[in-house]
Amino acid sequence: MEADRVRNVNSEPSGVTLVPQLAFVDLKSQYRRLKADIDRRIHAVLDHGAYVNGPEVKELEERLGEFTGAKSVVAVSSGTDALIIPLLHEGIGPGDAVFIPAFTYNATANAVLLAGGTPVFIDVDPRTFTMDVEHLREMYDRVVKGGELVPRGIIPVDLFGLPADYPAINSFAEKNDLFVLSDAAQSLGGSQGNHRVGTLAKVSGTSFFPSKTLGGYGDGGAIFTTDEDRAKAYESIRWHGTDDARKESIRIGMNGRIDSIQAAVLLAKLAVFDEELDVRQRIATIYNERLKDLVTIPVDVADANSAWALYSILVDDRDGVRERLSAENVPTAIYYDRPLYAHKAFAPYHSSEPLPVCEDLSKHILTIPLHPYMSEAQAHEVCDKLQTVL
Repeated sequence: MEADRVRNVNSEPSGVTLVPQLAFVDLKSQYRRLKADIDRRIHAVLDHGAYVNGPEVKELEERLGEFTGAKSVVAVSSGTDALIIPLLHEGIGPGDAVFIPAFTYNATANAVLLAGGTPVFIDVDPRTFTMDVEHLREMYDRVVKGGELVPRGIIPVDLFGLPADYPAINSFAEKNDLFVLSDAAQSLGGSQGNHRVGTLAKVSGTSFFPSKTLGGYGDGGAIFTTDEDRAKAYESIRWHGTDDARKESIRIGMNGRIDSIQAAVLLAKLAVFDEELDVRQRIATIYNERLKDLVTIPVDVADANSAWALYSILVDDRDGVRERLSAENVPTAIYYDRPLYAHKAFAPYHSSEPLPVCEDLSKHILTIPLHPYMSEAQAHEVCDKLQTVL
């Protein structure tokens, strides 16, 4: 869950009603399960004292590479930095257009702007909620004809856990010499074809914010790439752009390092990650079956597996339904209540032309609980109560 929606993920998220019987996110149950291993790993960091770039960081990178199949993994300080660092390395700057979906969290747009580029907002597919490739082609042509910006990159977002249409996006990018950076903040553990998230584009960035599919106890992220030279540059950029000896700045960089303690926590959680993904799938399967004739449910995309970071439905009278569910002790959240271009900070980078699917989704989207420490009985209870309030 993004930072603007959570004050404390173990207490009450902003905009989310939590009840003792059913939590929207349940990190306490996960900690109880993993307490011995988490505590052991954290104390190992305290004992060796390498709080930054300790051995846990390298081990985490290796384990993530094994899990995803990525050739190189670079752990960083946040999911946003996992996007900024690759953009900096590509030399994205003033006058460069980077195409992003307009229905997602604000970090994607912030990353483009902080790197110096200009976001170009793309509508999303009404079934998958991910980037509409046809609209991408249309906006690319419009940018080229306009002549004010130079198309340089695409950042697809794997919304709610479902991978974007990478075969189509990668093909389009290759034909037009565009850099593809997968925003996989919500999709680690998902797959497309025979490839796991982290290998669906030349470069991918994910987040380890506490409520993600693989979350730490603070901020963190990772960059996955098929290019070892890029990985080497990312390692330099995350440490102020220094050389291997950490003496000379050889490029513009930043403080993008992940803490050893966060890496230690993630290593403990990675040990049960496959099991947690299986539970997420079981809960989603119950929802799919029970809710398919009641509301608009997430689409089943051939040859793609969602990580089920979030389970979002479309309903009429969204706010009324949410209020009635709260009265029934069912916590909910809204991802997202406005397209990115409707945010004050990003409005100057968009024309007055609305994107119809994004506009419609923002009025009807509602996210119900799904996490790996829910019981199947709780999932059925959510379905029962949703049926009651509709």
